[in-house]
Amino acid sequence: MQPTDTSRAPIGLFYGSSTCYTEMAAEKIRERIGDEWIDLHNVASDDVAEMQEYDFLILGIPTWDYGELQEDWENCWDQLAALDLSGKKVACYGLGDQEGYPQWYQDALGYLHAQVIAVGAKAVGYWSADGYEFEESKGLTPDGSKFVGLALDEENEFDRTDERLDQWCAQIMREFGLQ
Repeated sequence: MQPTDTSRAPIGLFYGSSTCYTEMAAEKIRERIGDEWIDLHNVASDDVAEMQEYDFLILGIPTWDYGELQEDWENCWDQLAALDLSGKKVACYGLGDQEGYPQWYQDALGYLHAQVIAVGAKAVGYWSADGYEFEESKGLTPDGSKFVGLALDEENEFDRTDERLDQWCAQIMREFGLQ
């Protein structure tokens, strides 16, 4: 299957990034899936209301400090809460530091997931928690077996990022029904 509308890609990828790692992950995701499939949007400069124009969304957020939202996401959080994402399929990815902040690993991923579910989105892209070492996370499913999206750790496991991105991108394209 190929995208048909040349004015807008089928997938909107929205991210917030303070240290460029979340942005770099967004670019790697677009590279793997294909430029024709994904429009990139930095929430610092683009209106999150544009999410409503896509049927498929990928949202990227780093966990900041002690389980906090990244500031660009925090600045548009109320606007995000007012959106209608009914019928949209959304895959989230998060960046965090398992060693430096093990009690809050991927907390912002969990907050973002909960927010998009609350405004009607259907979440896809859950990712196994096997192989990660942390103490607590609000980014886990209730049974603790999976993250509610792809969990990346550029501080401690940068060598695993590419393999994880390869697998996750293939997974979400299947779950989006675009392969």
